[in-house]
Order: sequence, then C-alpha cells, then structure tokens
Amino acid sequence: MASVLGSACSPLRLGVAGLCRRRPPRSLGPRARRLPGLAGSGRSVAAAGGSGALGADRYCMEMLRKRDYEGYVCSLLLPAESRSSAFALRAFNVELAQVKDSVSEKTIGLMRMEFWKKTVDDIYCDNPPQQPVALELWKAVRRHNLTKRWLMKIIDEREKNLDDKAYRNIQELETYAENTQSSLLYLTLEILGVKDLHADHAASHIGKAQGIVTCLRATPYHGSRRRVFLPMDICMLHGVSQEDFLRKNQDKNVRDVIYDIASQAHLHLKHARSFQKSVPVRAFPAFLQTVALEDYLKKIQQVDFDIFHPSLQQKNTLLPLSLYIQSWRKSY
Repeated sequence: MASVLGSACSPLRLGVAGLCRRRPPRSLGPRARRLPGLAGSGRSVAAAGGSGALGADRYCMEMLRKRDYEGYVCSLLLPAESRSSAFALRAFNVELAQVKDSVSEKTIGLMRMEFWKKTVDDIYCDNPPQQPVALELWKAVRRHNLTKRWLMKIIDEREKNLDDKAYRNIQELETYAENTQSSLLYLTLEILGVKDLHADHAASHIGKAQGIVTCLRATPYHGSRRRVFLPMDICMLHGVSQEDFLRKNQDKNVRDVIYDIASQAHLHLKHARSFQKSVPVRAFPAFLQTVALEDYLKKIQQVDFDIFHPSLQQKNTLLPLSLYIQSWRKSY
C-alpha cells in the first residue's frame, strides 16, 4: 500500500496486550502461542542551498501528512533540532514504499529503485539531484553524519519486495521488516545522537513489530487487488489458503492465522520494552510509533482477529493525544 506504516490490558484473545558498526541484534528464539498481556542529473552543493530547497522541507511534511500520518505525528514530537531530518528520512521511506503500487511493470519499479541508489551515492558525494526529498535527505546526512549502509539496506529490501510473492514464513517477513523499518529506526537514533546497544536492540524489535503490523493492516487492501502476502507457513499450519483471504472468509482457522501473526508482533513489542530501563531517555522519541502499534493490536483483539472488520480501517482521531501523553511520560 502506498501509505506506510506504528499500560496493560488483558491477555490477547484469552491474551495481546552513523555508524557503520551499528549491528542489529541476533534473531529471536521460539515464538510463544499466548501473549502475556499488551503493555500500556545532479546539482552542486551551493545550488542545493538556494531558493529551490526552501520548499523542500514543506514538501516532505506534506508527503508524510498525506501518506504516512502516524509517522508525521511521531516526527512532530521529536526535538526541534531533529524534526526536519526525521521528515526527510520518513519521506525517503515513503518514496520507496509507494513504488511497488505505483508502477504497472516490475522493470519500471527497478528503474526507480536504481534512481534512488544513485541519488544516495550522489548525496554522499555532496551532489544531490534537484528533487525535494533528495535535497532534504542530503541536509540530514550532512547534519547528522547518517550511515549510508542503512539507507541502502532500505532500498535493496524494497527492491527485492517488488515481486508479488507471499512471505514463505514469518522469519522472511521479519527479515524484510528488519531491513526496512528497523533500519529506519537506526537512522532516527543517529538523528537523535543516540549510540547505544540497548537502543539498537529495542529498535530492531520495534521495527519488526512495525513490519508485521503493516502487513496485517494492508491485508484488506492487498486482497482487493487479488494479492495475499501473509506468511505461508502460518497459513498452511491452520489449513488456510490465499483464496480464503480473497473471499474474506471469517472462519476460526482464518482468525487463528491472524492471531498467530499478531502474537508475533506483540512479542517483539514485549522484547523491546524489556530494554526500557537500559535505553537512554533521549532515544525514546524514536520509538513513539509503539503507541500506534499497540492501538492496532488492541483493536484487532477486540474484533476477535477479524482482519476485515471495518473498525480496523478507521483512523484513530485520538492518536495525536495518545502520542503526546506517551512523549510526556518519556516511555515507549
């Protein structure tokens, strides 16, 4: 889908509740079935600074507001000195995310990804092209010395994802989320000036939770286009076919598939929060998306994991307030 996409409650169902050296943590152990509860052409550097660049930051903000509202609101709550860079970073992510649904042929998508690969190379040569997102990203890279590897990982993974194939298993979905959403969080931590192993671990798990929830949220949209991307191993485990989702089947085994996938997202949130006492407070603003993730997981629990329930497609009008409260509490 073009848009991108993140206290305690009773257990889901019966339980849900730059640095090149930065490395993601090792893969997780076995998943639990039950959830224990859901916690509350190029341009010179001189020319790039001209009047054409003045509207670039507004362009990025508007793109986010329309295409990634949750990311937009989260970015507004970052420290003032980090805000414009965060907008640029998320706008870059939106540009890549919307390629898949905006092209009719894979070849065209590959050409767009190649453009962004060259753009990132040019940015690190201080020669960004005249494109609003590229100009703003160039400023962010210069201001925060952002790690090029994370930007390239996002492009490479989005490029691989141009194929309309379901994830073979939950681990494949997590790898995609790690290389896209978690990489985005590693860069956000750099924007905030945070270099901390515990923050990196938390970012890895939150990014994976974000990727899983995004996959769930996009299922009705993908279904309307005759596509299903949910992990095949979990579908097979419950005897569910892609056709069941295309027909919006609401049988128990279909809900069980959604339960298992949502449980994995919740488990990643739980792991991320286990590092909370060790993560520097200045890193917390990078993780505000946990509010939106938790909100979705609670809602899907309330509708007994009916992935097609209309309430799951409604915008949470109280999200800005919830995010502000979470920011004020300095937690994630």
